[in-house]
Amino acid sequence: MAKRSRKTAARPAAKKGGVVARVFGWLLLIGLAAAGWFAWQDADHFADVPLRVGAPVVLDVPAGASFAAIRRQIREAGLSDAHDLYWRALAQRMDVATRLKAGEYAVPVGTTPRELLRRMAAGDVIQRRFTIVEGWTFRQLRAELANAAGVRQTLTTRSDSEIMRELGAGADHPEGRFLPETYTWTRGDSDLDLLRRAHQAMTRALAETWAGRAPDLPLESPYQALILASIVERETGKAAERPAIAGVFARRLRLGMKLQTDPTVIYGLGAGFDGNLRRRDLETDTPYNTYTRTGLPPSPIALPGLAALQAAVHPDPGDALYFVARGDGSHEFSPSLDAHNRAVARYQLRRTP
Repeated sequence: MAKRSRKTAARPAAKKGGVVARVFGWLLLIGLAAAGWFAWQDADHFADVPLRVGAPVVLDVPAGASFAAIRRQIREAGLSDAHDLYWRALAQRMDVATRLKAGEYAVPVGTTPRELLRRMAAGDVIQRRFTIVEGWTFRQLRAELANAAGVRQTLTTRSDSEIMRELGAGADHPEGRFLPETYTWTRGDSDLDLLRRAHQAMTRALAETWAGRAPDLPLESPYQALILASIVERETGKAAERPAIAGVFARRLRLGMKLQTDPTVIYGLGAGFDGNLRRRDLETDTPYNTYTRTGLPPSPIALPGLAALQAAVHPDPGDALYFVARGDGSHEFSPSLDAHNRAVARYQLRRTP
């Protein structure tokens, strides 16, 4: 009887131990679930809390950088000291861990980890700007490119002809062949990259403007239109006057008159021009002296913009054959030499007391 009594007493104890184990297991699962939920909430909160950016920061991600290396850059820049697991979890959730691109990234105030990773995955790198100014010569363009901070320099020892061959332009004269406008570029772009884009842009623009040209132009080719556009560009800074200036030159070409335009003479003088155009310069014959030679000069004399190109192929009608600067940036147009001489006396020979 005593033995049966001991066996009967052991059953409730075993049952009680099993219940405790199950309760402990459930509590452990609940605890783990709660911890996971809180961790997930914390990670989600981390993704959308702005990084520590006191002033705009630039992250320069090199080609081939691993996710761990990028994370170190972020930490060393003082943007975040969150655990790597948070960054990795966020990158996995966004499916960008292996798709972050090299380049320079601006990190302005207010940027969140989620936004930073999204921009790196999209390759939303810093875009810098380089502006080619209407009326620059190719020599000026090369000088400005050589001084453009951050542009990779590859052309400092190359001649103009070598550059044109690199661009696939053969023996083309470089003057006028690059379209003035603002071009964006990113870290790693070279001076040749920028020139290639400007050259392609001018090639397209010239083809389009020539295709839409006015009838009966005294021009035989797109290149002649480019030459005329470059002269128009250098003759006036007023956009509204460009078609009128082009009209004067178009009529002179039809009549076989000399163009007699100072900018071509100055271009022919090259680096020797000291800013003072003298009578002897106008009388010294060079291929670019339109006072001694009829027709267009052998090449453009500057980089014309789109407005000058359009003016060259759509010159204003009229009877003006002369123009003179008024002194305020505009010009007086005249149909005859007598009228022109009177305008010269009025605006150029006038003396103030």
